[in-house]
Parts: sequence; C-alpha cells; structure tokens
Amino acid sequence: MRMTTARIAVFAVAALASLPLSAANHANQASANQAAVGSTSEQILASQVRSALLKLPYYGVFDNLTFRVSGNDVTLGGDVTRPWLKTQAEKAVKSVKGVETVSSQINVLPLSNFDDRLRAALLRTIYGQPALNKYAHINPPIRIIVNNGQVTLEGVVLNSGDRNIAFIQANSVPGVFHVENKLHLEKETL
Repeated sequence: MRMTTARIAVFAVAALASLPLSAANHANQASANQAAVGSTSEQILASQVRSALLKLPYYGVFDNLTFRVSGNDVTLGGDVTRPWLKTQAEKAVKSVKGVETVSSQINVLPLSNFDDRLRAALLRTIYGQPALNKYAHINPPIRIIVNNGQVTLEGVVLNSGDRNIAFIQANSVPGVFHVENKLHLEKETL
C-alpha cells in the first residue's frame, strides 16, 4: 500500500508528538493513566517537558530520552551517546516552568569504536530500506541504541510490517550480537 505525502506529514507530526520520549513513555503512560496522570496539570507539564527535550540541538537517532511526570517532579531516563547531552537534557527540563525537581537516571553509553561502526551500519541498513526511508526525517521516530554490540530499537512506526522490517534489517548487520525490538505502533501511542 502506498502512503501519500499528506499522510506521511501527518504521521511525522504525530510521531514528533509521541517520540521515543514515546516509546518508553508508552509503558509509563499506560500505567500512569491507570494511576493518576489524568490530572491536567501533569499532562501540560509532560507536554512542556517533551517539547524541551525534543528541542535539544544534538538529540539524535542514536539517543533515546524518556521521562515520567509525577506531580511537579520529573524523572529522566534513557540512553545517550554523549555525556553532555545528559547534562543538557537535565538543564532543559529544570528550566521548564512548573518543574520542581528533576531526577536523572539517563545512562551514558560507553565510548566504543565498534559500537560507532555498528551505529553507522545500522542507520544505513534500517533507513536505507525503501519501506523504512519514509521515517528518515528530522528527529526520526526509530531510535537505534547500541551498547556493546547489543541493539535496541525504540520509537514509533505506522504498522507491524514496518516494525518487523526494522527488526530484520537490524539483525542483518554483521557484528550485531542481539536485537531487542521495542518499537511501538502509532495506534498504540495515541
């Protein structure tokens, strides 16, 4: 099935609104919605935190930031490739009006030439696949996390076919030890 440009643009906006900030938040939001994230002030704060994180200038496809809002407190998580990105994320969230405390559990991935080569190969293989290159826009929704040859795919895709293709493509890269597919479907995050 062929996707129109308008549908891609709509998806891009939806994906940016629920980005891997979406993938990990998907589980957090599901449990939080059952608990008490239903409060309007928490929803507004979560929206402002998401916006602040997405505006980070060097937040890239190899980084995955997550967060959880509880009242006026924010807990950050995820993985980043550069230590200063962790610091920037913490500062950006602390500057959001209404945030009282920020707890950072962001993991800085170890420096590794091997992992860097895998990241480049995974990027070419996943986003170079014709069925997936529709996701290769600013702030792509498929995040590629590499830690000592272990790969985790995070983010949001349109359908289960794209989810499976991304997984197969990642597994086809020489040197990858294991791939964990944590990609969510767009309809699951809405």
